[in-house]
Amino acid sequence: MDLCHVPATREKGWYLALMAPNVKGPNYAWLDPSRLYCHPQGLQDCVADLLQPFRGDAIDTVAGIDAMGFILGAAAAATLRKGFLAIRKAGHLCVQTVAQPYSDYSGREKVMEVRTDAISPGLRILLVDQWVETGGTMRAAIELVERLGGVVAVLSPLCVPTGVAAICIESSEGGKWIRERYKCSHCVPPRLQPRFDQHQ
Repeated sequence: MDLCHVPATREKGWYLALMAPNVKGPNYAWLDPSRLYCHPQGLQDCVADLLQPFRGDAIDTVAGIDAMGFILGAAAAATLRKGFLAIRKAGHLCVQTVAQPYSDYSGREKVMEVRTDAISPGLRILLVDQWVETGGTMRAAIELVERLGGVVAVLSPLCVPTGVAAICIESSEGGKWIRERYKCSHCVPPRLQPRFDQHQ
């Protein structure tokens, strides 16, 4: 792995080639982005591409989803000079929380939770995760934020434009549901989207 090489021409998504394919079978995600995070320029460009659609938007807080969403979410928060809120898998927070059940990309039933004192009514939140495959995890995070009065902007001229960011938002039923309702950002160029949707 060459962590020093940077292409002479850096088109949006060039860093996607740094990701490694799954070699462990169907219980794992089909790609591992962690090598992308090890590449200094790759990580910087990935975060810049995720944040580009939100430039000039009023964002109060960045929230990342347990666990890999913590990496991109914290990097985005640092870039924006905003606070970072961790949305956790259930059982890790020792304070008052609200919980939301969901099914992840593998079909496993899980529960996520967030502390009740971190989101006040009207707080404008950018939700970040590593990947949106079936949309179940992101949708549960959206429901938690909105139950506490936070704003993850819907596609409406009346709404404050914060939203959802992930390396890839697949064109699954759940991914489409999120794209149709929320301002979204991802890193996959349109010409590559079909390959990512088909996990190739």
